[in-house]
Amino acid sequence: MKLSAVAVALVLSLVATSSVADDSERKHIVLKSTADLKLPFSDAVLVGNTLYVAGHLGLDPTTGKPPASAQDEAKLALEAIKEVVENAGMSMEEVVSVQVFCSDLSLYDTFNTVYRTYFHDPYPARAFIGSGPLLRGARFEIMAIAVKRSK
Repeated sequence: MKLSAVAVALVLSLVATSSVADDSERKHIVLKSTADLKLPFSDAVLVGNTLYVAGHLGLDPTTGKPPASAQDEAKLALEAIKEVVENAGMSMEEVVSVQVFCSDLSLYDTFNTVYRTYFHDPYPARAFIGSGPLLRGARFEIMAIAVKRSK
């Protein structure tokens, strides 16, 4: 029940923010790899000081498939999030919320081992959600929200 409330709150927050901001207040971030594939989404959208990062998989760039190791896959997925966040001029310390979709919940501890190398106490809010099958046989898909710190 608590997980559902978190998911609903995040969706409502996203809808409320995006309905208030006009197109001139939005910056769409599309990495070259996404642009080359002509995928129908942006890697992230910056609205005001809030960055909404799309779901990213941890695929091997040479094969387009998940690596054999779940740990390597988690690292690739988190590196993808980091690349998008940094491309927006932000840092991982500015990530305030993370959603992890996982096809096998027994990988929770494996994921956390890698996650702790990208985030430190105090950690962002997070949901780790059992998802069933993910695209391209991935084990993890990660979404994030970051908020730029005032200078």
